[in-house]
Amino acid sequence: MRIAIVTDAWAPQVNGVVRTLQAVRAELERAGHAVLIVAPDQFASLPCPTYPEIRLAMARTERVGAMLAAFAPDAIHLATEGPLCLAARRWCLRHGLAFTTAYHTQFPDYVARRTGMPAEWVWRYIRWFHAPASGVLASTPSIRRLLASHGITALRHWGRGVDLGCFTPDAPPPALYAGLPRPIQLYVGRIAVEKNVEAFLRAAAPGSKVVVGEGPARAALEARHPAAHFTGALAGRALAGAYAGADVFVFPSRTDTFGLVMIEALACGTPVAAYPVPGPLDVLTAATGAMDEDLAAAIPRALALSRTACAAEGRRFSWAESAAQFVAALVPPGGECRAAA
Repeated sequence: MRIAIVTDAWAPQVNGVVRTLQAVRAELERAGHAVLIVAPDQFASLPCPTYPEIRLAMARTERVGAMLAAFAPDAIHLATEGPLCLAARRWCLRHGLAFTTAYHTQFPDYVARRTGMPAEWVWRYIRWFHAPASGVLASTPSIRRLLASHGITALRHWGRGVDLGCFTPDAPPPALYAGLPRPIQLYVGRIAVEKNVEAFLRAAAPGSKVVVGEGPARAALEARHPAAHFTGALAGRALAGAYAGADVFVFPSRTDTFGLVMIEALACGTPVAAYPVPGPLDVLTAATGAMDEDLAAAIPRALALSRTACAAEGRRFSWAESAAQFVAALVPPGGECRAAA
């Protein structure tokens, strides 16, 4: 199958959307599919307002369409709601070609947190963007219910996976951990306002707090929380060791659609403390995580959980299964394409 994926999120960005698309592409190609990625690194771009690490492609519809036409895909997937996918959406509708979309990010909440704009204003755009899609891929039941409540239909399941060869309980911990008071509480992800990292850093729980990642809020949080340890971004076995050597993984976000880092932590045998919100409610069980509106209460409960049970649960998630779900959700370009709203 020839699959075209258009995305406004791609390397050198480091986030869950990019990691998901990269992992799924690798699995698709391993299974014999031909994959075209149309991404911002192929175009001139501008920094996103309030988020300069993200580049917004200046993509003309004709150029994006020419790239898709030259590839002659059997299926077209628009992964994000940014300008590059807008251009591809416009071209598909102009030529009567079906396409699927995905809801990776709680974009309305993120924009509201960053700008003060009412989230419902952004939901109007989200509804309009996804309306003509033949399928809208979403990762969890909670997110599918949320989308349905906002009038977005044709919903299809697309779960997430873990590199089970990398994220294992025996990954060697970083040298930093040797001198830290236990328990070690770990956060992994972007350091940005919408990730609610400060709630983790403020949680009154004994031990040491470690933050792995980069982002626009890092400098301010380091200044306000000098006792916390900021490592910068980690990848591969170094990241796996950070998970495996920690005593608890803390997931403070209230706005993620899934939380890929949670299942990576579980695969390394590390229990999770989180808020009882979409993402954790879909991923965690009583055996693998503790959820509470007070993170300081959730952390000690998570510490009491079985690391063996956590690792067993984490092994249930594979990128091969995620890629198979992705393929099952695709619609050929000649399939039914609903009129744009």
